[in-house]
Amino acid sequence: MGANQPLAGRTALVTGLSRRIGIGYAIVARLLDDGASVFATGWSAHDAEMPWGPDPFDADGHPFVDASDDGHDRFAYAEADLADPDAPSRLVDAAVERFGAIDIVVANHARSSHTNLAEVTPDELDACWAVNARASVLLAQALDRAHDGSRPGGRLVLFTSGQDFGPMDNEIAYAISKGAIHQMTASLANAVADKGITVNTINPGPVDTGYASGTMHAAVAQAFPAKRWGRPDDVARLVAWLVSDEAGWINGQVINSEGGWRRWEVGRHRRD
Repeated sequence: MGANQPLAGRTALVTGLSRRIGIGYAIVARLLDDGASVFATGWSAHDAEMPWGPDPFDADGHPFVDASDDGHDRFAYAEADLADPDAPSRLVDAAVERFGAIDIVVANHARSSHTNLAEVTPDELDACWAVNARASVLLAQALDRAHDGSRPGGRLVLFTSGQDFGPMDNEIAYAISKGAIHQMTASLANAVADKGITVNTINPGPVDTGYASGTMHAAVAQAFPAKRWGRPDDVARLVAWLVSDEAGWINGQVINSEGGWRRWEVGRHRRD
């Protein structure tokens, strides 16, 4: 545990904790290191449906809490399917019950979908909407209800995917639902502002979480000035700053943290 703990005394709910290589894992580790108590959730059944598969580990003892003597006292985990409309409220209530308050929600979860316009079904459109967009709104609602406005540092961090910069027509249900998060950011920020809660959204760009390989992985890396993909720690550092007191004046923003990624070069690098 680091000596500087800017989030000491704060409680965070982090969704989308699953694989050790993932963004959620890096976020939880960083918030714990910064002194927060963290109630985390994931849905391993979704990973099991994806090409990368699940990364099961003991929910009562995630390896990253071993770095601190009191890590287990500040960490809790529960599986939750955010397709269930009652799940966001239950998770916020569980965090309050476990740690006595709720200050921060990091909605890092996502339902991935790999269907184009010809293939997409009403059920897939509804599923992506429910998990990605609807759950984000309901998490905001639950945080607004449960957060004590007299406590400092109310924060909601959402995630989008840069779909406004270019087409994602082979992930159409996913892209549409993430576009909704982009557009809801300002409205949610205004809705909870009087409670002292800020709302910001991160577009992290391509992050190397094991979903790409071969020529595609190499081409994406070459399109970054640094010649590497984004890393989960790159995202976790931005999240940690946004939920800290230092970022209290940042509100209603969609922040593109892509490392200067030149997406238009990916096709050329794949041909080279």
